[in-house]
Amino acid sequence: MHIVDITMFWAPASGGVRTYLEAKAAWLRQQPDIQHTLLVPGASARHDGDTRTLPAPSLPFANGYRFPLRKQAWIDQLIEMRPDIIEANDPYVPAWAALEAGRRLGVPVIGFYHSDLPRLVGSRAGHWTNRLMNRYVHNLYRRFDRVLAPSQVMADNLHALDVRKAHVQPLGVDARCFHPDKRTGRLRARLGLGDDTRLLVFGGRGAREKNLPVLLESMRLLGARYHLHLVGSHMPRQLPTNVTTSDRFASQDELAGMLADSDALVHAGDRETFGLIVLEAMASGLPVVGVDAGAIAELIVPGTGLLAEPLSATSMAETVQHLFRRDWQEMGQQARRHVENTYSWDNVFRLLLAHYRELGGATEL
Repeated sequence: MHIVDITMFWAPASGGVRTYLEAKAAWLRQQPDIQHTLLVPGASARHDGDTRTLPAPSLPFANGYRFPLRKQAWIDQLIEMRPDIIEANDPYVPAWAALEAGRRLGVPVIGFYHSDLPRLVGSRAGHWTNRLMNRYVHNLYRRFDRVLAPSQVMADNLHALDVRKAHVQPLGVDARCFHPDKRTGRLRARLGLGDDTRLLVFGGRGAREKNLPVLLESMRLLGARYHLHLVGSHMPRQLPTNVTTSDRFASQDELAGMLADSDALVHAGDRETFGLIVLEAMASGLPVVGVDAGAIAELIVPGTGLLAEPLSATSMAETVQHLFRRDWQEMGQQARRHVENTYSWDNVFRLLLAHYRELGGATEL
């Protein structure tokens, strides 16, 4: 059986989609009778192992992302590869190419709805685009044989747009890379923090939807006994005295070390589609303080962290204080166990293969 994944969400510093596809490729290489190919944009046409690239222009100020403009070359490449099943991992030109190639080949095509497109466009272009984007999402995703969403929140959004074939398919985490054993104390020493200071961490892009101003204001309220370290690109410049940054893209190993060195993850995002950094922190043995909204509220089950009110710095600060009045280290251990039992890539990809089997595109393992 030959599976082809196609997406434009592929760049040197790209996030959750690339993490998912790279982990998937590595896992599928270990499965008998399965061939897997990635088809992604690049500077030129190349064939490197199980990854193929087609040329596409780069997007300005987009950290290396490329945007295919015409679908014919992508259709031709998919037809040449003759997959048994195609999975489209973005809502743009490659998705339409996947649908057309699937129609011509007579094979099932899955659409993975990684991004909340109406909200994403609306936050940048204005809410007047919501109706247009809702119509676009409905028109595109109703055509797939099956639609996968990384969280119940995302699946509910699709159901509200009358996309009836939407199913929840969670993402996962590399629990060997993100592990409590990566704790070295280097981050705390670099920041000059004493043992009595609680070290909080956040990882991700400094984008508007992460609600970083809420975190910064909560740190002003918490004071010097707490320190927050922000890890990722485009972080704010004006910071309270108890906040520092690693304002750049961090490799997976580097991020794993900083997470393991911390005491808890804090996340104020109230519209997350999944929240991979939450799983990475939990796998590292950290409890999580998030907000009671979006997909993050689905990840923080009882005993693994606490939920604050959305968009409230006061509630975030009080919830952090409440966390450290409890047995927060035991909560971190419970978070680790929860990830191992539920979100290992092996568990996640076996669920994914069940979707393929139901569509008639996979063999029993």
